[in-house]
Amino acid sequence: MSQDFQQSAFDHLKKKANISPQEIMQVAQSMQHANFSDEKTVRNLVRQLARMANKPLSQQKEDRIVEMITKKGHQLDYNALQQLFKK
Repeated sequence: MSQDFQQSAFDHLKKKANISPQEIMQVAQSMQHANFSDEKTVRNLVRQLARMANKPLSQQKEDRIVEMITKKGHQLDYNALQQLFKK
C-alpha cells in the first residue's frame, strides 16, 4: 500500500468517524490472528468498531454484519460491507 493512499485512508477515517491512525493500527493488530468464522470474535470486533466510530448499531444490523462476515469470510468484499452499512 502506498504511503499516500494509506495517509489518505487515515485522513478520511479521522474526518468521517473521528478514529485516529493509532486506534486503527491497534484494531488491525488485534485482528491479525482472529478467527472470522467465530461469531463471538466477530461480534466483539463489530461492537468495538461501532464504539470507536461513535455510531449506534442496532441489534438487527449487528446480527446481519456478523452473519455476513462469519458465513462469507474470505469472500467478503468492501462493496458488500458498504451496502450493509447503508441499510
